[in-house]
Amino acid sequence: MSAPASVSLSMGDWDTQQAAARPVRIAVFVEEQRVPVELEWDEDDARSVHVVARNAAGLSIGTGRLLPDGHIGRLAVCHAAREQGVGSAMLRALMRRAQERGDKQVMLHAQIQAKAFYVTHGFTPEGVEFMEAGIGHVLMRHSFD
Repeated sequence: MSAPASVSLSMGDWDTQQAAARPVRIAVFVEEQRVPVELEWDEDDARSVHVVARNAAGLSIGTGRLLPDGHIGRLAVCHAAREQGVGSAMLRALMRRAQERGDKQVMLHAQIQAKAFYVTHGFTPEGVEFMEAGIGHVLMRHSFD
């Protein structure tokens, strides 16, 4: 997993990753973006592979998950760590994991303000904008062919 030199990535199930992933998701989604806390946690966490990014001090600064159906979600980077390649490294790691397990494609619900980020990673938008947790999103896909 390639990440900025001062950042390490780890992957695992929810049991092994949640202590590091939860604070990031609370900071980004619940506090910063005002997503209702009851919408943040779902049964998909237990079924997903999770990636966590940590800084040189070992503090978690990013997270994301890959569901069994190839859906990437909950990709979040703490405010102070943005624009440093952390999100890209986590996204590439999740995409690699999907490809390694034989997925033909990955998909995600991109927040409209992050659409360009995903386009740079080969994702293509599909359909019309929709609302999720009060935030505009668009479905995006990337095929591994």
